[in-house]
Order: sequence, then structure tokens, then C-alpha cells
Amino acid sequence: MKTLDQPETLAELKARLRSLQPDAPRRWGTLTPGEMLCHLADANAGPLARRNPLAVRSRRVPLLKWIALYPPLPWPRGIKTRPEVDPRAKGTKPGSFAADLDRAIAGLEAFAKAEAADLAPDHFVFGPMTLRAWKRWAYRHTDHHLRQFGL
Repeated sequence: MKTLDQPETLAELKARLRSLQPDAPRRWGTLTPGEMLCHLADANAGPLARRNPLAVRSRRVPLLKWIALYPPLPWPRGIKTRPEVDPRAKGTKPGSFAADLDRAIAGLEAFAKAEAADLAPDHFVFGPMTLRAWKRWAYRHTDHHLRQFGL
């Protein structure tokens, strides 16, 4: 099971991100490559307390968290993201593709180095998160969006 605790997994994600081109066609969804990079960077910045954290929903479904993080099934397509990490709403707007790529990779690197105390205690949907769960989430989330562009 891949997580950001594994240096080879971080290296794989970084290589996949670096192979993304600004004009890459998407297989599904609406994000452009630049918007996807901004979304990933914003989504990682929240748990790392580099950006205002997202409000946690009051109703939590532990089974949903387990299903999203641990089985080797792809995440469903078309789930609307929160406005705070949506580059078409309140999220960061794309600028220079190279700078947005650097920011997305820096967020992954920070996540990989993070200790439990460095991360938010809760995910906005999944509720309480362990260090292992956060690092699995960061892998799954990044992988999901890279698949969106065939990477």
C-alpha cells in the first residue's frame, strides 16, 4: 500500500507531476493541468496549516474513510471539491505553470516529511486522521488527479 512515508512513492509522484504538460488533455473532470496543480497544492496546505484549514463536517462516516483510503480501488470521478481548494472558486488561481508545479511538489515533500504534530487532527470529510491516514490520503488524492491526465 503506497503512502508518502515511502521515499520511492514520493519520487514516483514527483516524476509523474513533472511529466504533466500545460496543455495535457484531461480524461475526465473540468480542471486544466494548471488548475489541478493549484488544487493539489491548496489541498495539501490545509492539513499542513499553511492555509486556513477546511471546516470539518459534523457527520462523519468511518467506513467512508476506510473505503477511500485503503482498498486499491480508484476514487470516483466527478465529486465536487470544496470552494477553498477549487481554483475556480476560492482556491489559488493558476499563474506560471512552472511555479504552480513547484508549489505542488513542495507541498508533497512537506507532507512526506511531516510528523503527526505538523498535521491537522481532522480531515474535512473523514474526521480524525492518524499520520498514516494523512500520508495515505495525500498519495491517493495526488494519484487520483494524475490519473485524470493519464499519468
